[in-house]
Amino acid sequence: MPSKPPSRRLERELLASGHRLVAGMDEVGRGALAGPVTVGVVVVDDTTGRTPAGLRDSKLLRPHVRERLCGPIRRWARASAVGHAGPDEIDRYGIIAALRMAGNRALARLAEEGVVPDVVVLDGKHDWLTHPPHMPPLPVSGPQLPVVMRIKGDLTVTSIAAASVLAKCERDAMMTELHETYPAYGWHGNKGYSAPEHAAALREHGPCELHRRSWSLPQSEVYETEELPLELVGEPRRGAEGA
Repeated sequence: MPSKPPSRRLERELLASGHRLVAGMDEVGRGALAGPVTVGVVVVDDTTGRTPAGLRDSKLLRPHVRERLCGPIRRWARASAVGHAGPDEIDRYGIIAALRMAGNRALARLAEEGVVPDVVVLDGKHDWLTHPPHMPPLPVSGPQLPVVMRIKGDLTVTSIAAASVLAKCERDAMMTELHETYPAYGWHGNKGYSAPEHAAALREHGPCELHRRSWSLPQSEVYETEELPLELVGEPRRGAEGA
């Protein structure tokens, strides 16, 4: 049975309440073992036209369908952008802070085009974009925009679904390109996630510089027998935030 398309109801409510530019934002790569975490942002306003046909949350779409939607999404949106935070930043600052940094990089790209949203809509119930006042500043920061949370927003809110597609396509392309440099891990297929062939390669070869060393990475048999330094084999995962 085909999935129900996302709705523009929430965006219309926010626009009707006085917001001029509404941004949907979504992330991909949070649970991967290697590569960046990536955040897409798509901005709509009261002149935004008809939603691209076939738009759904990126996880529900086949790769070729996602790729085909990228052009229509960019033409449809008032503005759009994608930002990344690398595995070194994830290890140093934690996954939630890395998401915030990637989101702020995406917003900075919008600002370069002269677009600053009035409100951001995020999927889920945890606002990872707003910087907690009690936390030290990050090297990448941005304007503290109002955030509206929507559980299952990637399935039900058009701009969030569109942002998920752009983020997924850009990150997948990055991991496919990186596969040429690190072919042992099969990133052209698993995109850095914990697929069986990726885990097997980690056990055989150990991690490379693009693996998240703070994750609970599958350990190489060589490391287990030769007791190489901990920084080469990965440290315990930092609680549920790394999931």
